[in-house]
Amino acid sequence: MPPCAVRVVRDLVSSRGLLYDGGTTHHMQTHHNEIDRYLRTGDHDSLYTPWPGDTFLDRAKRGDTELRQALIAEVRKRTEHAAEAEGLAGLDIQAFTRAKVTPMVRGLFAHAEQEAVLDVLGRSVVFLTPSNIESVLAEMRWLDTAWTVANLYLASVGAEPLASDAPKIVGLSEETTCYVSAEYFRRHDPFDDFVVHEAAHIFHNCKRRTVGLRETSRREWLLKIEFAKRETFAYACEAYGCILERGKTAADRARLLHELEQGALPADNRVEPEVYLGILREAVAARNGWKRILERCSIS
Repeated sequence: MPPCAVRVVRDLVSSRGLLYDGGTTHHMQTHHNEIDRYLRTGDHDSLYTPWPGDTFLDRAKRGDTELRQALIAEVRKRTEHAAEAEGLAGLDIQAFTRAKVTPMVRGLFAHAEQEAVLDVLGRSVVFLTPSNIESVLAEMRWLDTAWTVANLYLASVGAEPLASDAPKIVGLSEETTCYVSAEYFRRHDPFDDFVVHEAAHIFHNCKRRTVGLRETSRREWLLKIEFAKRETFAYACEAYGCILERGKTAADRARLLHELEQGALPADNRVEPEVYLGILREAVAARNGWKRILERCSIS
């Protein structure tokens, strides 16, 4: 073969994710190995080089489809006997969610903006169940998030996770959607509310125009939460919401705060316990505790 022809073949093979070696070609990594890696770790080749295709889009479409199908099949295999959560039977999820987040929205937004925000949050929650998990995984935007949500679901039904170091979470927010474990209906900690926690994350993930509110250069997001304090904000909103729900008087709320201080604090290294407790003390003492939480967690 003439040298120029060798170069042409080498360039063509290289462009398709293959390795040229003295007239033989082989995939840099077979797509079967890539599927195995994705199931074990949630990682995959972002260029989809193990898959055939004349363009990146061709390879990406094939790779994305096969990786999702493999993930769904593996989840199905591990959860053949999973049962629906009792708390979800006959539940109007939109009405339930709206009722849960209304106090938070009323406390954080101007009256004219509240309904627009509530409409979005009311539709935001997806409880992961045996009947919807496959469609959820098939429709999620990002493969790495789909892998994390798959592990969230597996844990909620007592199945083996895809990896021993998979994130041990009960909720996850992506843009304006909150994926919540059915463990929600079996929770025992009186200061846990995964729905409020994940809904609080939407405020810094969602732009004002997404919910139909006027946006300016200084007001782009629903709320300007400091990046390092996003989890602190969500945990504080979660606990404060529980305190307000159970405490109808100032004395009741003070007692509940004391109860929280004596119990287990968020097991999350992104949250400083004393900062978290300090914010809640200020919130419970304030006329509008939601605003106090926002002030302590906003971008200065």
